[in-house]
Amino acid sequence: MKIAVAYDNGNIFQHFGKTEFFKVYDVEDGKVVSSEVIGSNGTGHGALAGLLAEQAVDVLICGGIGGGAQSALAEAGVELCSGAQGDADQAVEAYLKGELVSTGANCDHHHGEDHDCGEHEEGHSCGGGCGTCGGGCGARPALTGRNVGRVCRTHYRGTFNDGTQFDSSYDRGEPLEFICGAGQMIRGFDAAVADMEVGQVVDVHLMPEEAYGMPDPNAVFTLEIADLPGSEELSEGQRVYLSNQYGQPFPVTVAAKDETTITFDANHEMAGKELNFRIELVEVK
Repeated sequence: MKIAVAYDNGNIFQHFGKTEFFKVYDVEDGKVVSSEVIGSNGTGHGALAGLLAEQAVDVLICGGIGGGAQSALAEAGVELCSGAQGDADQAVEAYLKGELVSTGANCDHHHGEDHDCGEHEEGHSCGGGCGTCGGGCGARPALTGRNVGRVCRTHYRGTFNDGTQFDSSYDRGEPLEFICGAGQMIRGFDAAVADMEVGQVVDVHLMPEEAYGMPDPNAVFTLEIADLPGSEELSEGQRVYLSNQYGQPFPVTVAAKDETTITFDANHEMAGKELNFRIELVEVK
């Protein structure tokens, strides 16, 4: 058995797509017998997944990882344990003891590190009711079905359990286009479309685990106002963007604020909610 860890100076590197090194562990009878550090030999999710497959890696332990990379790893037959942090050797030992749980970290926020503050674009919906970055990215079985890996165009209407509509492609007059099973959609939406026929209409009820997941208490963090230029102008409940140490923006809500500190909630606005979708498959390319 081989376990690879996204590696940086003894620790788990937190951005899979930018990983420069992996530490690869050879495991026999549940114990590490040897290890070596290898270069990534390329950039991009597909290249990294291919490298791990060439090294006959069975399991990848990493920090943040996106949907496209998850799909590439699944196609390469590499099991994923994401959301890990800290010492690489200790993480492998914890995995072998069954104590390392994939937390599905597909948005690498690096709370408290090099944040910049930018106001949320007014009227922006963050991708509507079924965009990416929800539901976690832990090690789940790959989707199967006639439409997996193909470009699908769907109309949909999303409602809460009380019947309130939160999103509708019909209202926008344009079907939603995505690659089924590529991690571009929340898990439950992808699964519903995976084996549909063109012209078919289905109604699905999604629990949070198949939608945007449950709220993560670790996604709530507090910063010093003095360390975040522009934050003194923000108010509680406001939706804004911060950027992580790689310059990637991510949306947060101002959860609380006092004279010296400000608390942000990086959980998706739909986290913890049950969602209902009526989905019509318009076209498959």
